[in-house]
Amino acid sequence: MLYYNNMLKLDKQDSVFKALSDPKRREILDLLSIKPKTTGEICSHFKSLDRCTVMQHLKVLEHAGLLIVKKVGRIRWNYLDHVPIQEIYDRWISKYAQPSLEKLTRWKNELESIID
Repeated sequence: MLYYNNMLKLDKQDSVFKALSDPKRREILDLLSIKPKTTGEICSHFKSLDRCTVMQHLKVLEHAGLLIVKKVGRIRWNYLDHVPIQEIYDRWISKYAQPSLEKLTRWKNELESIID
């Protein structure tokens, strides 16, 4: 179950984390990272899912700000928006990755000094 209605109550970054928690939605983002796709192209990629389920996943991604939708005539184009992912990286990942990188560099230098 997608629990789309519950996501309406989440703040922006919570919505991004929730959207990224599902493997099918991450797969959709991987598809869109290559190039924009129509909704029909995305639906045809997921043979085991019906169109309604794919559309629910797209709604969750759009609500989280990870998806930009442009309608051209009857065709709905889906584009990946990198900004929310970059914001998550800036706020959470880089903050916690930096100390680890510093430790690895320090260990590397210590090991190299022992070898020399």
